[in-house]
Amino acid sequence: MDFKTNPALACIQVDNENYSNANWFAYKDNTSNYSNDCNRFAAVAPPKIKATGDQLYCPKTTINIVEDVTITNDLSDTGTEAVYIQISSGYSSGFDKLELSNPTAHSNITTNWDATAGKLTLSSPTGADVVYSDFVDAIKDVVFTNSSATASGIRTFSITMGKANYLPSTQHYYEYVPSIGITWTSAKDAAATRTYYGLQGYLATILSADEAKLIGEQASGTGWIGGSDAETEGVWKWVTGPETGTIFWNGNANGSTPNYAFWNTGEPNQQGDEDYAHITQPGVGIRGSWNDLSNTGDTTGNYQPKGYVVEYGGMPGEAPLEIATSTKITIPVATPAIDPTPVCDSGSFSFNATSTAGATIRWFDALVGGNLLATGPTYTTPTITTTTTYYVDAGCESNRKSVKANVYATPSTPIAEQETYTNCGPGTLTIKATSNIGIINWYTSPTDQTSIFQGTAFTTPTISSNTTYYAEASNNGCVNTTRTPVNIVIYTPPAVTDETLPLCQFQSITLDAGITGMSYSWSNANETSQQITVSKGGKYTVVVTSPENCSSTKTIIVEEHMIPQIARVDVEGTRAIIYPVKAEDYFEYSVDGVNYQNSTVFYDVPGGLQTAYAREKSGCGGTTKQFVVLVFPAFFTPNNDTYNDVWEVTGMENYPQAVVTIFDRYGKLIAQLSRFKMSWDGTLNQVPLPSSDYWYALKVDDSMPVLRGHFTLKR
Repeated sequence: MDFKTNPALACIQVDNENYSNANWFAYKDNTSNYSNDCNRFAAVAPPKIKATGDQLYCPKTTINIVEDVTITNDLSDTGTEAVYIQISSGYSSGFDKLELSNPTAHSNITTNWDATAGKLTLSSPTGADVVYSDFVDAIKDVVFTNSSATASGIRTFSITMGKANYLPSTQHYYEYVPSIGITWTSAKDAAATRTYYGLQGYLATILSADEAKLIGEQASGTGWIGGSDAETEGVWKWVTGPETGTIFWNGNANGSTPNYAFWNTGEPNQQGDEDYAHITQPGVGIRGSWNDLSNTGDTTGNYQPKGYVVEYGGMPGEAPLEIATSTKITIPVATPAIDPTPVCDSGSFSFNATSTAGATIRWFDALVGGNLLATGPTYTTPTITTTTTYYVDAGCESNRKSVKANVYATPSTPIAEQETYTNCGPGTLTIKATSNIGIINWYTSPTDQTSIFQGTAFTTPTISSNTTYYAEASNNGCVNTTRTPVNIVIYTPPAVTDETLPLCQFQSITLDAGITGMSYSWSNANETSQQITVSKGGKYTVVVTSPENCSSTKTIIVEEHMIPQIARVDVEGTRAIIYPVKAEDYFEYSVDGVNYQNSTVFYDVPGGLQTAYAREKSGCGGTTKQFVVLVFPAFFTPNNDTYNDVWEVTGMENYPQAVVTIFDRYGKLIAQLSRFKMSWDGTLNQVPLPSSDYWYALKVDDSMPVLRGHFTLKR
């Protein structure tokens, strides 16, 4: 029978002997000294260890973890196999380290440093007990180092006579028990059967970040802990140990925590029957955090239970053990207040800082070494004229921090690139000003407080009238209040008007810029006078520049006009059509020399010899051509009243070879007209012919066709 598995019994009997269960467990873990008298205790009491040490530590140096240490033991108990020293809070893996500083002086002790747990084991190389005095000497030679120059915070060292991890802040002990595939309920029962130097075990409950770090990050394995929401879904309680019934979480992953909780990201996810808390497998999410699993977990993989964590201490009626003690170091850090307000040109500054652990604050003029300027939480500088950096620490040079006294020079009055800028007509301008330091702010008045632009070059909006802007120099809030005006003058460009002018063929024309008192530059003629003379058509431009150097460009289109020529005049009855050799829209036409028109067609032209006129509209000249209009009267009345008494062809006199033959309706030749006889009186052989229609045929010459028609004789 394993008597250690039933600590609840007051007394047990083996081979008819009674043994006191209260002292079955001795001062060594899993060893026993017992009495066969249920009414008396065992002869050997657990040792007591005490250590002192509350020191300040500077990073990258070495310090002993204790100032003094003692082990008080029963005279019959002179030694033990091992002592365990752990950085139980504040541990920085990869930077913090414990080691035995003088190993050759402790030849009967070997060391083992567990970087994951932050734990140094001092033990016998042979397995035999090492006397307590040798352990005391060795503990005094254990030193702590940190390799980071920026390290901070507090390190607590637990020194214990047993293997379980000891946390000074709770005075509890923690042990990881590996057991692949164990269920939560089995782990809970198994934890309750375990004891540690008489302390009752239970599945660990975690109430603080220190506990979570020691049990999770620094433990040798991960497994079940004593949290569950099996009673009420979503309400997580500690259901083991002295914290039984304490709620530490309400809801799912976005729930609330009335007490400490350290769930992994997205946990608890409340899926299915995942009602039991488990420390997450390393490499899955946040190291040392928790997830929720079913009672059995997975059969393999990251969510297969690998063991459980047992906590000892705090159960009702238990007196705390004294097999462990602790010391601590504090890395003193000075925290300066924000840098004081800068000053302009010169001034004095007051700095403030606080420190951890009440360490003395020191002020220096260099990051390394340097002169000690003052001690204490405040430092007031002398009057300084340039920006100066000071340094503060709390006793550790490696942790010095810089503070800065900013002194800014007031800039000089801005200098404008130009006092006055000009522009021809409305437009934008880029005006510039500089100072020896700082920036330039632009304003619209000498007193306006709202800057419209910042920079050395300011491009204005469109300006149509004279305007003044003001440049002010500023250097980190140090302002030169004397503003420099920069003037903008808007000149009116010369008012020119483009023209289109005719140029008569074989003539010249004078072109005029149109404005006097300016300077002129003709692009086509290389002339600089107001007027130039040209003799050919084209596009001419002249740049007209005012005395203020403001220019406008005038364009003159010179159109060369030809003198018209008449090719022919066609006559159709009393309609005449003039055909020029080449028609131009600047030609006009006439058949009387008085009335001119754009059209070449004329109606009701009188009979006889006529003249066609063609001329250029602007007076460049013209030409004429004669033509004949033959008028055949539609009737005549030979009654001797002096009106229409004869029938004659008007204009026929202009054609000496012309012959008109007159026939009656039956084709009988009645009369023949020529230059010798220009009219017919309505008789045949002096006998009047009757009223009727008669026909005529006019042959002008061999070059023209015969003209035929008819007319009426009325009586």
